[in-house]
Amino acid sequence: MKYIIIEDEPLAAARVLEFAGRLPYLDYQASFESALPAIEYLKVNPVNLIFLDINIGEISGIQFLELVRPDCAVIILSAYQEYALKSFEMNVTDYLLKPFTFERFYMAAQRAQILQARLPGKQFVFIKTQYRLEKVILSELLYIEGARDYRRIHTKTQALMTLETFGELELQLPLSRFIRVHKSFLVALDKIESIEKDFIRIANRLIPVSDTYKMALAEKTKPK
Repeated sequence: MKYIIIEDEPLAAARVLEFAGRLPYLDYQASFESALPAIEYLKVNPVNLIFLDINIGEISGIQFLELVRPDCAVIILSAYQEYALKSFEMNVTDYLLKPFTFERFYMAAQRAQILQARLPGKQFVFIKTQYRLEKVILSELLYIEGARDYRRIHTKTQALMTLETFGELELQLPLSRFIRVHKSFLVALDKIESIEKDFIRIANRLIPVSDTYKMALAEKTKPK
């Protein structure tokens, strides 16, 4: 797993390097003391894992996640617990409180490795409905809509209701193919027919795009 470190505390960065060096499946690529050069690096250098500090200068770790929406595992490094909830809402893999032990680091790295193994080439997921697990082919999934306590899974042929949260669903979906555009909507990127100011159109449905997700959507849909 290729990984980078975004951390402005030398001792914390050194600890990640030391602990990662004990795990043969982790392949160090680069370190950054702030987010902006890391963003530029990731545009041309795909990685499998990012170790990310929360307080890293002009752009925080949370802002970095909102801007980049990295298509890989992310392990947060922080001395503060109060950012944990927001981080997990952004689908991070784990949250390490400084100073962390090797045992705790190992657990986080294992989670990242398991997550990576689930995503490449994935063709379908199983969604928990009221009575059974329903197989959903990812190429047929259009969008997921929040409906109070439920999420409604819209495909080309059917709509399924599930109590699984957006966070739980996002853990199963390849991040390169799906994106959250609103607190109540997650969409398939390749099913977007048009983007019209504050809305996107999928299968003749106008879906709102909130300010929180506009930059991430623009980054994912900009011409290559």
